[in-house]
Amino acid sequence: MTVFDDLESEVRSYCRNWPVVFDTAKGARLNDVDGRSYLDFFAGAGALNYGHNPPQLKEPLLEYLRRDGVTHGLDMYTLAKGEFLHTFEELVLRPRGLDYKVQFPGPTGANTVESALKLARKITGRESVINFTNAFHGMTLGALSVTGNSMKRGGAGIPLVHATPMPFDNYFDGTVPDFLWLDRLLGDAGSGLNEPAAVIVETVQGEGGINPARVEWLQGLADLCHRHEILLIVDDVQMGVGRTGPFFSFEIAGIQPDIVCLSKSISGYGLPMALTLIKPEYDQWGPGEHNGTFRGNNLAFVTAAAALREFWSDDVMERSTLAKGERIHDTLEELAGTARDGTLVPKGRGLARGLCFAQPGLAAKTCAAAFERGLLMETAGPSDEVMKIMPPLTITDAELEEGLTVVRESVGVTLEGTAA
Repeated sequence: MTVFDDLESEVRSYCRNWPVVFDTAKGARLNDVDGRSYLDFFAGAGALNYGHNPPQLKEPLLEYLRRDGVTHGLDMYTLAKGEFLHTFEELVLRPRGLDYKVQFPGPTGANTVESALKLARKITGRESVINFTNAFHGMTLGALSVTGNSMKRGGAGIPLVHATPMPFDNYFDGTVPDFLWLDRLLGDAGSGLNEPAAVIVETVQGEGGINPARVEWLQGLADLCHRHEILLIVDDVQMGVGRTGPFFSFEIAGIQPDIVCLSKSISGYGLPMALTLIKPEYDQWGPGEHNGTFRGNNLAFVTAAAALREFWSDDVMERSTLAKGERIHDTLEELAGTARDGTLVPKGRGLARGLCFAQPGLAAKTCAAAFERGLLMETAGPSDEVMKIMPPLTITDAELEEGLTVVRESVGVTLEGTAA
């Protein structure tokens, strides 16, 4: 592995926790060059909701390549793009009663967040955006300005302005009524709060520690935005495309955001792709006002359309995800019950789950113990205090049980070491 040490930047991170050279991957497993198999409870940080190399998507992709279909198309009209748009409207938007225009920004989560922030400011003529504690929205300057993590913000090298953080759900452990502070600031001419263009929120904070917002909190936020004429942006980059059960993570609250950010698993195959969904009355872009060279990744359009047809023509995927999520929750509750009171706390929704450790460092030790046993997991939270479980949605029941057995063993080894 010397080539990586010799040539690759020190910025690399995941590989430091998993120091092997991976070669092949299929379903919920990766294999290294020595032939060892690893079960994947990471799923490309949420970019591989359907697992690695799903055959239902690979075959349409290979056929498209064999017939010399357009690969790079900027925002030109292509057959692949048109088929994706038709399929997305038919299987996602129309069944949910959603009316959105579809923007193709650059092909990453940060790109769709940047476009959402720019558009909100253009529409309203205001500069300020409300974000939330422990939020993560991306690593470009606009996205960083609405991100909470101090280490990531510090990498910007300049002041990050025009964003005001507010407490996320349960930030004060229920001691302060929801939105009391924000509502009063918005209604007080002497508060000094710049009138916001938008509020941006994750319904379940992923990198921030697997923090799910309650349904009533999300509904209250949507109502507050409506009353104060503030645009509501939902960042569904990691928690969308079925990760929490429904296709969109906000469906559980029955709300309709003004702008929705999608990326990661929208292509279905791990190919770069992002969407910004905009209520029609807010689609006020001028031609080319926000663009990107790789916004027309037609290979991603092919696999995205195939994924929608394969997995979202009925509710089987949603029901399966919710059932598997409950199975993980039961295991995490079991583990919490074996520890000292309050030292382990289960968190999450659907197949975005976490176990929060009271003592800093134990989550990372647990993930390291899991890697030694052939399981990939990462940490989350401002102090990496949460062991994060995000397997492919298509993981089999047997593979899920196999992984949960490793989780139990790894937590047990970590806690034993602490006791010793």
